[in-house]
Amino acid sequence: MTPERWARIKEIFTEASERQAAERSAFLDCACGGDERLRAEVERLLVQDGESLKSPAGDLLPLAANLAAPQWSPGTLVGPYRIDQPLGEGGMGYVYKARDTRLGRDVAIKTAKGEFSTRFQREARAISALNHPNICTLHDVGPNYLVMELIEGSTLAERMAKGVIPLKEALGIARQIAEALEAAHEKGIVHRDLKPPNVKLTAAGTVKVLDFGLAKAQDLAGTEASPTITATQPGQILGTPAYMSPEQAQGEPVDKRADIWSFGVILWEMLTGHRLFEGETAAHTLASVLRGPIEFHRLPDETPAAIRGLLRRCLDRDSKTRLRDIGEARIALTLGFQAPEPAVPPARPRSL
Repeated sequence: MTPERWARIKEIFTEASERQAAERSAFLDCACGGDERLRAEVERLLVQDGESLKSPAGDLLPLAANLAAPQWSPGTLVGPYRIDQPLGEGGMGYVYKARDTRLGRDVAIKTAKGEFSTRFQREARAISALNHPNICTLHDVGPNYLVMELIEGSTLAERMAKGVIPLKEALGIARQIAEALEAAHEKGIVHRDLKPPNVKLTAAGTVKVLDFGLAKAQDLAGTEASPTITATQPGQILGTPAYMSPEQAQGEPVDKRADIWSFGVILWEMLTGHRLFEGETAAHTLASVLRGPIEFHRLPDETPAAIRGLLRRCLDRDSKTRLRDIGEARIALTLGFQAPEPAVPPARPRSL
């Protein structure tokens, strides 16, 4: 489907949704001009209007199941955004660098394949609820695309591929990740897919957490605010095996402690330069997550005791005794690298 076709569907859908039900048929007769496929697409979106999403800018993001993600070439106009170049392609869709012709700024446009529209909507809802310097900003929402902050820099995975990250740098990165998670958790949002490729590092040293496509909303008491799919089909668990919490790997309900586990895995890997859980297949990796040894002795000798203790609490396989609040990790990371104050020697007694 071309961007122009999407724009036309959105325009007619928006106008039709603002009219009384009794007026819509006559309006669609005129607006669609005998184009039955166009009318069918609009009518399907009107039926699904109860599931529609409004972005902060007020645009509608209708459900897009069964609609393929568009592939855009440089120079294509998508609304007010001019496509510059592709940035990446994954199993779920495409990401492009684009130029906002209204504001004169570069942005990233993410578009999803139809079968992943539920995840796409979940990501839009999650990011639109968050406003934090360590979380990628959502600028706009289109019919089947998100317009997001363009973050220049490498991913944490790319940085880790270059070797062990020095202790001070690793703790600084971890502290910013913890701050991003803390902001999300305070809004009742669990990321559920925290991993090095979903963390960007800018040249200025700022950490940005990306990809809330698997995010789950909870109320502040920890109860799911709405039903959440935990598997796309029998036997397929959402998430990335090497960074899943044990309870997530077993398909059990998860809360913010799943993110705390993933955070611990990432911190361990930054400090050691090795993957914590590996396997020849996804099943082998999940088995390692559930039963494999966690070799804390591989941490560098200079790792502060407070950070060692933090990692043990984050990587507790029993979620009931695992660290419960990522804010505690942020505090430990802030204090853990501070040098202790020198001991004051006792005063010598005066000689008579």
